[in-house]
Amino acid sequence: MQKPDILILAAHPDFHLSRVNRALMEAAATLPHVRVHDLYARYPDYLIDVPTEQRLAAACDLVVWLHPMHWYGMPPLMKLWLDEVLTRDWAYGRTGRQLEGKDVWLVTSTGGTDAAYTPHGYNRHTFDAFLPPYRQTAALCGMRFLPPLVLHGAHRADDAAIHGHVAHWVDRLEHYPDWPELAGLAECPECTVPPDDRPAEV
Repeated sequence: MQKPDILILAAHPDFHLSRVNRALMEAAATLPHVRVHDLYARYPDYLIDVPTEQRLAAACDLVVWLHPMHWYGMPPLMKLWLDEVLTRDWAYGRTGRQLEGKDVWLVTSTGGTDAAYTPHGYNRHTFDAFLPPYRQTAALCGMRFLPPLVLHGAHRADDAAIHGHVAHWVDRLEHYPDWPELAGLAECPECTVPPDDRPAEV
């Protein structure tokens, strides 16, 4: 049986300083059904080739957003990718069906530890409280948002912890979509955008 096609959109502004994301990217690059797409290497000038990016996204079964958390969200080039690639009537809207039915998986790391992401920690919320923009972006495009893979306290993680994290990541990539936790995961609810909510000219 042919394995699903997986596109990893990797965005790390300081890749040379990365321990976790670099290890994840290098491990994923060894898998033949996985395409690792390093956005900062591809677009150092931030000039995104939208037709190429749309073609890559439309051709895969699973889109992975791989990045460290920056101020409770994604790095700027990843956000720019969403802004420019996920256009109306391509990714969403009346005729925007190019990503419908695909899965999207957030794989990220944080500087803060598990304890920092609690109501009593310095971030004052659980990590899940920072995910609504990710979930709704997926929903608006008709994509199913998979349970994120998060490594907290990445700066403090020792080699054994990173090795275990990478091994789990590779196992997920190799066995997608046969993950036990996906068996009961609901399909994405339909998000219909009224035509007059997004006029052609603003």
